[in-house]
Amino acid sequence: MTGFGESIIHVDMDAFFVEVERLRDPGLVAKPVVVGGAGRRGVVASASYESRRFGVRSAMPMSVARRLCPGLVVVPADHDEYQRVSELVFGIFRDFTPIVEGLSLDEAFLDVAGLRRLFDHPVEIGHSIRQRLRAELGLPASVGIASTKFVAKLASEAAKPDGLTHIPAAETLTFLHALPVRSLWGVGEATRAALESLGVETVGDLAALDTLTLVARLGVSNGNHLAALARGEDPRRVVPDAAAKSISVSETYETDIASRERVDTELLRLCDRLGGRMRRSGLSGRTISLKVRYSDFTTITRSVTLVDPTDNSHEIRRAVGLLTSRLDWTRPVRLLGVEVGTLAEPGSPRQLTIEEPGKWQELADTVEQIRDRYGSTAIGPARLTPTDKNRSTTGSD
Repeated sequence: MTGFGESIIHVDMDAFFVEVERLRDPGLVAKPVVVGGAGRRGVVASASYESRRFGVRSAMPMSVARRLCPGLVVVPADHDEYQRVSELVFGIFRDFTPIVEGLSLDEAFLDVAGLRRLFDHPVEIGHSIRQRLRAELGLPASVGIASTKFVAKLASEAAKPDGLTHIPAAETLTFLHALPVRSLWGVGEATRAALESLGVETVGDLAALDTLTLVARLGVSNGNHLAALARGEDPRRVVPDAAAKSISVSETYETDIASRERVDTELLRLCDRLGGRMRRSGLSGRTISLKVRYSDFTTITRSVTLVDPTDNSHEIRRAVGLLTSRLDWTRPVRLLGVEVGTLAEPGSPRQLTIEEPGKWQELADTVEQIRDRYGSTAIGPARLTPTDKNRSTTGSD
């Protein structure tokens, strides 16, 4: 049983949002596709590899992406679906090891040192993870395997798309030193310019520099940090995910909202989404926060704490209603967000209304049962009509 010196695996799902959309619509396969907002303020949230050949990238304005790739197919984001599939992905990770550190919906570190009695080599584990993701979920993933988190992440980048790269501990420096220095964590544009002024272009060039020289140019913290990475040193362990501290939803709107009636409708929509998400996760919370970003990008957040935790959309909306009176609605609104914090563990008592105990809880249970069976749009508040003309262009959860 050799090779377990490289017991850290980094898994990065390839073009995750796009691939989830392709599961729902196979007609998108092999086409240049992006997920994101199609409007004037839309940005690319995820780009297929077919579109990346044209220079399209995540976080790029959609107008630029369309210009680079005239045949681009734009699909609106469905964050609830991505969250649902992500939970399945992480379920597969945890079938291998409980030591899983999520970095995002589609990316995680796994410590597989405890599997040495079940597998002869961590590469077998990497292949098994990729095979299960493909067989059970139909999703591609890239895997990097190394002795440190930093190198494992670089290895998964080298494996893209849909591959596996293993960096034996003895070959770590050979792999690292051939990379451009911008590959290192902490090397932004300013740091890269400073390093280039020292004649540094590769990680190997950086490793050859005296640490004191780096500290003099970049400062104590950054200088020592980069010098250690260039030597392949990264003592960080994989830390299993901590319990969530809050759950939130937010929307950025294609056209600024200038109507209080419109604000109330959008807040109702957000609270409905958030309540559904909390119930599916089995969590409830006491602190309700409202976030408002005006057209000039000024951002205001207000919060209220309930006596008892809730996971009920009606109760969340009622708390948000208390907060709306503390904000200025004469200014155009660019973004709205609602968050529930001070979370209680699954199984904690749910809040019942004093006026009609259990009424809203029973209604919420019924709504979720219908949505589970017929889809998220099967039922909802009458005010949230499907003919809405001012729906949001981007969403973040």
